[in-house]
Amino acid sequence: MKRTEIGTLGEFGLIEKITKDYKPTQKSTIKGIGDDAAVIENSNFKTVVSTDLLVEGIHFDMTYTPLKHLGYKAVVVNLSDIYAMNATPKQITVSLAISSRFSVEAIEELYRGIYLACEMYGVDLIGGDTTSSQKGLMISVTAIGQGETDKLAYRDGAKVGDLLCVSGDLGASFLGLQLLEREKHIYKDHPEMQPVFDGNDYLLKRQLKPEARKDIIEQFAKAKLVPTSMIDISDGLGSEILHICKSSGVGAFVEEGQVPIQEETYQAAIKFKMDPITCALSGGEDYELLFSIDPKDLEKVRFMNDIYIIGEVVEAKDGAILHTKGGNRHPISAQGWKHFSQEK
Repeated sequence: MKRTEIGTLGEFGLIEKITKDYKPTQKSTIKGIGDDAAVIENSNFKTVVSTDLLVEGIHFDMTYTPLKHLGYKAVVVNLSDIYAMNATPKQITVSLAISSRFSVEAIEELYRGIYLACEMYGVDLIGGDTTSSQKGLMISVTAIGQGETDKLAYRDGAKVGDLLCVSGDLGASFLGLQLLEREKHIYKDHPEMQPVFDGNDYLLKRQLKPEARKDIIEQFAKAKLVPTSMIDISDGLGSEILHICKSSGVGAFVEEGQVPIQEETYQAAIKFKMDPITCALSGGEDYELLFSIDPKDLEKVRFMNDIYIIGEVVEAKDGAILHTKGGNRHPISAQGWKHFSQEK
């Protein structure tokens, strides 16, 4: 494969190369890449902004992460935060810190994933920055969205008696990561061996190429439903439940049997000698939506696709409790990623 050193183009040459064929599509994008700052027309909407920083060796491993998938995922995890506000993402900015290990062709491949995500979710890339890095790759994406004032959903709106709901299924991304890490360690000791992923395509896709739940937000709009609180599941269901409880000053009661876990996820957990519900509660990177609704909206939710009622909001003094299939009750704890201790 041809390799062009980034130094031969320089910062502005690289920016021109990876953006020359890109054209914005949002009407609200007045000025995108090519000036000192982007200009966005926001009319009567509230502006919603979210930023994520992805660091090589912390958030992703180049041993098993294709660059195109990485670019796609870097965008999607930010869009998920906008959808979690019951808002619609419109624009993104992307900034990179790049070491000399990466060629121009490698960065172009990364941007193929970024542009694919922009196309899939209907957002515009309107700016960013590039700089050098002494080691590895860092990606910072900022997502900008629009939300109507009376339809925005926050973490602090859950009320006692509300129903707790989640979209999709949980734990698959975490099990996909376990598979990738297992094969990575086998490869280190036996580089002649090919990885074995047969029958685990779903788990790998959930880890390497997750999707944000744009469709759930569209269902809310169609049904004229506004969640009383909402958050995206990036650090595990348990952690997100506790975030809503703390912000809203409430507790939660969750039925283990109602937490959606796909069969492939369940079987993979058993093979890894893990408890499937623990993977769902603590695994993270599912990018599904956890939200609460007023009981009067129950009939609206029943007719929605891929949404599951897992419990209810209770008084703060009752805590956040998991009711197991065996009839036991356990406090829900947050065991997701701890960024500064680097411990699970």
